[in-house]
Amino acid sequence: MDYKKGKYKVRNIKLADDGRKKIEWAESRMPVMMEFRKKYSKTKPLKGYRIAGCLHVTKETAVLVETLVAAGAYVSWSGCNPLSTQDDVAAALAKNGIPIYAWHGMNVKEFYWCIERTLDFKPNLTLDDGADLIFTIHNKYPKMAQTTVIGGTEETTTGVHRLRAMAADGALKYPVIAVNDAETKWDFDNVYGTGQSSIDGILRATSVLLAGKNFVIAGFGHCGSGVAKRAAGMGANVIITEVKPIAALKAALEGYQVMPMDQAAKIGDIFITATGVKDVIIKKHFEKMKEGAIVCNTGHYDCEINLTELAKLSKSKRLIRDNNEEYTLKNGKKIFVLAQGRLVNLAAAEGHPSEVMDMSFANQFMSQIRLAELDRNGIRLDNSVHDIPVEQDQYIAGIKLTTLGYKIDKLTKEQIHYMSDYSEGT
Repeated sequence: MDYKKGKYKVRNIKLADDGRKKIEWAESRMPVMMEFRKKYSKTKPLKGYRIAGCLHVTKETAVLVETLVAAGAYVSWSGCNPLSTQDDVAAALAKNGIPIYAWHGMNVKEFYWCIERTLDFKPNLTLDDGADLIFTIHNKYPKMAQTTVIGGTEETTTGVHRLRAMAADGALKYPVIAVNDAETKWDFDNVYGTGQSSIDGILRATSVLLAGKNFVIAGFGHCGSGVAKRAAGMGANVIITEVKPIAALKAALEGYQVMPMDQAAKIGDIFITATGVKDVIIKKHFEKMKEGAIVCNTGHYDCEINLTELAKLSKSKRLIRDNNEEYTLKNGKKIFVLAQGRLVNLAAAEGHPSEVMDMSFANQFMSQIRLAELDRNGIRLDNSVHDIPVEQDQYIAGIKLTTLGYKIDKLTKEQIHYMSDYSEGT
């Protein structure tokens, strides 16, 4: 096993002290993870297991990484997006002996080089956000996928969609647990986390007033609905574009305007994509946009906004402020693109608040332990995408409630019997 403690490549190791302060702040806001660290540092359920992780390098991720290590795991890490790594946090992890390969602003070649370095020690578990790590293993190291890796976990909607398609095609070579699909993940992280952090990113990059603006959101899933709540709460006129009738109907009944992007492009002041689909905003939409329109994305990949077509329409481009590029079209109109079309909440802000990542990463942590325990008992899940157990979801929610100081009712024996007794009627 090639596990070289202290081997890393980060922007500047001298930033470590600043990163450690951020991590300590996150720890103070992530009571579930800290409870797990205290509990499992004694039993070491991940002892001897090698975990390769590819996930946004934020202060919250650092809490997850160091909790995995406390539970006995060997861990090697990379960032899952070229613009989402927080360099001071990466430095803090490196200084603490974590083999980490991540820095803000890397190019595509460097991005995949970093992923490959996390595989040098031949992991038997993977932890992914977007499935780039899993795809790299399958495409470049197929033998590792078949013989070394016993299972993995996936954090986000886009990655789960890719992996389900892969499994349906018979191409997935090891089981993956869909952490994203846990209720304690997508009903909190995706809704409240994406909603708040996306608005945070927009405001940091623009400092514009949201009140009174026409705020166009492409996609009304968990993420889009969370952004809509926050934008509406700040006085924006929310407009939803959708392709799914049920999602569009939900948006309409929430009181939002619903229309095609062709129509919304003419009146929108701020646009944000949250679909996981390519080419949501394209040439014809840019051509219709008003002067000064602001465009950004909160989906995992940067393909939702077709910046290649925007560049062809433009005569110049300049960085007008951090994470805000001004495109001047050939007709003189200006359109502003935030964070190069990548996740505005992570590239222009700090990502989701620690409090919601507490539950998401608790699911990651428990799922890694589940895979290790199954392995020790000689059990392997089939090569498909698996949901987390309902009991795990409820367990994590229960701990979160307790740490927040809430108490709830419990069913009586009679109520439990009533729920399973089909003989009782009117």
